[in-house]
Amino acid sequence: MAKLDINSKLRMLSGYEIPVLGYGVYQTPADVTEDVVQHAFKAGYRHVDSARVYRNEGPCSDAIKASGIPRSEIFFTSKVPPGKMGYEDTKASIESSFKQTGLDYIDLYLIHAPYGGRAARLGSWRALIEAQKAGKIRSLGVSNYGVHHLDELEAYITELEVEHGKGKGGEISVGQWEVHPWLQRRDIVDWCNERGVVVEAYCPLVRGKRFEEPALQKLAKTYKKTPAQVLVRWSLQKGFVPLPKSVTHSRIEENANVYDFELSDEDIKTLDTNEYSPCAWDPTTSRD
Repeated sequence: MAKLDINSKLRMLSGYEIPVLGYGVYQTPADVTEDVVQHAFKAGYRHVDSARVYRNEGPCSDAIKASGIPRSEIFFTSKVPPGKMGYEDTKASIESSFKQTGLDYIDLYLIHAPYGGRAARLGSWRALIEAQKAGKIRSLGVSNYGVHHLDELEAYITELEVEHGKGKGGEISVGQWEVHPWLQRRDIVDWCNERGVVVEAYCPLVRGKRFEEPALQKLAKTYKKTPAQVLVRWSLQKGFVPLPKSVTHSRIEENANVYDFELSDEDIKTLDTNEYSPCAWDPTTSRD
């Protein structure tokens, strides 16, 4: 694999690039968000993952503007709220994101979860395509979709292309899921890999719940790294875009300090499990 560093990026189907390490702000209180995002920038991160429901898009944007880093070098993500699915509600959500942030464009906008039924899911996608065509959003994607939801969206994209012409149905550039050694989602990852869809991994540190696992402890001791650093490195070497989150300055730095070691194939195999153990919600199983 190509040598990774803090500036490594992946090219998406949209043609744009995404930094391979992201900083997540899920449940980060609005009053500390600007400070921690600024600290993430100082630590070398150039990718911030927010969402409408996190209620911290504005402070993220304040940090972007105050950073002194050119906007073109920072990658910012937001997401359609699960309770605001459908064409009109998604249009309104996108507009709210721009009012909250004051940004000229948003790099990536995801559908946060596959709730609301087929018509709502497809209506949300249509609103995202329109925003992309208008230059407001650069790349599109989904989060927490099961393979059946992905198949449904792929069929809709094909339908739109037949009706309106090639490229008119949008493209799934990114999919975001909880992914770590105890929830590897091989069926979803295979679906994405076959199509060139970038896989983002939230909860890559499993909220610290598996740090005492013997296989993880062994690797941490071998490489003189923390269990968190080993898990971020595992995610990167799997080809994912991990989104570690912390509001502690030292841990924000620690989670980015993962480029001076490399796990061997054997090491990665020791973290292989067939567990299906989410530490967060799991909308992939939704059948509405």
